[in-house]
Amino acid sequence: MFFLSLFVIIDLGGEVMKKVAILSLHLGYGGIEKSICALANLLCSKYKVEIICTYKLYEKPAFALNDEVTIKYLVPDYKPNRNEVTSAIKGGHFITAFKEGLRSLKILHLRKKTMIDYIKNSDADIIISTRDIFNEWLGEYGADSILKIGWEHNHYHGDYNYAHGVVRSAIHLDYLVLVSDALRKYYKKELRTSQCKCVFIPNILDSIPKTSASLNEKRLISVGRLSSEKGYLDLLRIFSVLVKKHSDWHLDIIGDGDQRSILEEYISTHHLNDFVTLHGFQGKDYIDKLLHKSSIYVMTSYTESFGIVLIEAMSHGLPCVAFDSAEGAKELINSGMNGYLIKNRNMGAMIKKIEDLMMDKEARKKIGAAGRKSVKKFAGDVVKEQWFDILEK
Repeated sequence: MFFLSLFVIIDLGGEVMKKVAILSLHLGYGGIEKSICALANLLCSKYKVEIICTYKLYEKPAFALNDEVTIKYLVPDYKPNRNEVTSAIKGGHFITAFKEGLRSLKILHLRKKTMIDYIKNSDADIIISTRDIFNEWLGEYGADSILKIGWEHNHYHGDYNYAHGVVRSAIHLDYLVLVSDALRKYYKKELRTSQCKCVFIPNILDSIPKTSASLNEKRLISVGRLSSEKGYLDLLRIFSVLVKKHSDWHLDIIGDGDQRSILEEYISTHHLNDFVTLHGFQGKDYIDKLLHKSSIYVMTSYTESFGIVLIEAMSHGLPCVAFDSAEGAKELINSGMNGYLIKNRNMGAMIKKIEDLMMDKEARKKIGAAGRKSVKKFAGDVVKEQWFDILEK
């Protein structure tokens, strides 16, 4: 039994495999969670990989994980209860609100205590934190022998209080990995007097489809969380104008969130039920199939750090149109070449550009082909080497 255990932790070269721990709030639906699973799947080819997860929101992770990756849930019997607190207050149920408030304090205490205890006692060689609050605890309580890495996915989007919080959290880390080069430049300047090195590594494209979408279907598509910063109400306003002239086109929105009821009300009020489908949260296979039978991808986000859904759409050969307020889109789209960026959230310009693509299949194919070619640099084999570079240091 001893020799079997020893064999498991030794690679073919005879060296003990390093252990990488990734700190995660949960493994539900979300861009950060998808990136965590994608990274874990890549790293397990060379390292022992464990995801340390605070909450267990679902019976299994929302995104597929390699069997070699292990998951440890720190607070499996509790979930965030913000919605319950808000609902009780709005309903005037103040006793319930008080009880839920006490429960919330307990949950937050457990979140902090269990994560700090893990960090203090971890046997990992490398710990990657995915939240600024975890960065802070990792820097303060992680052993000197551990390589400490923060992984920042969000763009501060003019919120300098948020940005300064990230800076404070990363001061005692070895690396801060940013998902865009613009963020790397900003945080490098802010952290110039600290020990923390800032590195740009893009998010990972799981796979590139063998064939491009035909772009024959009269379908627009958008994928993401249904929250205010994603701008889906603006997307519906745009489509409600387009569908008056192009009633044979359909809009698919994949995702869920706290704005779903607002979007449903808009769809009903503006008689769009036959033209818009809200698909809710869906798995990768479902999303890939719908992307592959779509013809135009539209992003109306107010802010987007990287826009992994854009590179997924591009990988299918879809022409992509986005507002340039989504900062990540500006690093992915060379406007007029592999997609289109609309300045200043100009709704009229967005409508015009989408309509141009609706009317011109050859333009769709040309832009889509250029986008598909441009995303090869985000393939897993390329990105994992960038991670290996810092993990091996």
